[in-house]
Amino acid sequence: MFRIINISVLIKILVGVTVAFSIALYAMIDWFLPGTSLIKLFTIASAVSAVLITAVSSSFISRKIWSLLSLFDGSLFPDINGAWEGEITFGETKLVTRAIIRQTLSYTQIDLHTPTSKSITLESTPVTEGGQARLYYVHRVTPRNPDWYTYTGSTLFDIRRVEIKGNVRLELSGSYYTDRKTTGRIRLQQFSKEVTTDVSYY
Repeated sequence: MFRIINISVLIKILVGVTVAFSIALYAMIDWFLPGTSLIKLFTIASAVSAVLITAVSSSFISRKIWSLLSLFDGSLFPDINGAWEGEITFGETKLVTRAIIRQTLSYTQIDLHTPTSKSITLESTPVTEGGQARLYYVHRVTPRNPDWYTYTGSTLFDIRRVEIKGNVRLELSGSYYTDRKTTGRIRLQQFSKEVTTDVSYY
């Protein structure tokens, strides 16, 4: 999720935490085992750094960090991980669609499914513009019919919270354009925060 959390700031924090924790751990070891080699400090620092980087880059830990930071900063980009459902509208036609969104601190991936096609992410960039959370999304569509060609498209999603039957849900909505010179609108609503839900039609 680069541009959501500043990666350079995150790295500086990780380095600071690694140094502080490593020195504290070394001081504790030296307290109980006097004369411990300074080389062990570097070994400890490397181990601590590896653990912290692995933890922050994992989806599970990064989502926990995200939730914690959101308590202090309500303007933080929302966690859009999960299963989504909605419709694609082009002309007078409406097509049901479902999606799985997987997001970490470094990437956002959307797998979009309809009864006639599957789409994968080529590029996605989450941003906040004028206080509005948005997601720039470029994808490649593979039709179910093998006689049809694959094509690419792009969408600018607005992300907002909507109330449905007393429940607040996240909604993605935006216009899309494809290299087949087709246009339309996509609207998706999150129905689960689970990223393992099967949303495929075929």
